[in-house]
Amino acid sequence: MSTSRGFTPATPVTARRGWRVVDIIVASVVGVACGVVFWAWSQGYAAVAVVTAAFPPLGGLYGGGWLIAGVVGGLIIRKPGAALYCEVIAASVEGVLGTYFGLTVLLSGLIQGAGAELVFALARYRRFGLGVALFAGALSGLAMGISENLLYNVEWAVGWQVLYAVLAVASGMVVAGLLGWLAVRALAGTGVLTGLASGRAARERV
Repeated sequence: MSTSRGFTPATPVTARRGWRVVDIIVASVVGVACGVVFWAWSQGYAAVAVVTAAFPPLGGLYGGGWLIAGVVGGLIIRKPGAALYCEVIAASVEGVLGTYFGLTVLLSGLIQGAGAELVFALARYRRFGLGVALFAGALSGLAMGISENLLYNVEWAVGWQVLYAVLAVASGMVVAGLLGWLAVRALAGTGVLTGLASGRAARERV
């Protein structure tokens, strides 16, 4: 193809969005590391259940810790499927290590990861600022709130279910969205993300 008029061929979508070996390795490491965090987070759930026994919907505020893998994975890898992949890997690690919730965490990881993935897809995997991170955390939290209301909270009053979902969204925004975004910027600042598109995250505009 001629480029004599100053035009250069566009980068093929498959080349820009296709996964490289390094992407798979980094995403897997992120997923496993977050899985350990998930497991540690689940260890505190018994205490949270006791504290919120009088008003269970408050437990939604604790949910954000289980959503961070999808947001962080999407922000670091910046490729289609990264958020879902990291969330599912993290949930799998949590399940293998042993958790209060058993292997149902695999279903939760799939649903919650899909919530974060949808946001990155809506941004066409081109925008990774704070707004996108907050939205990804929020939608992942909404996915968690709705799915858990359908699976575990079916006997609650509708008002309780709505409040639980709202608090899960808020927790997702703050814990997974805001803290996840800050964590990725901090990692980028150390240089450990060099070789990835997210390596320049520390210098990107908010």
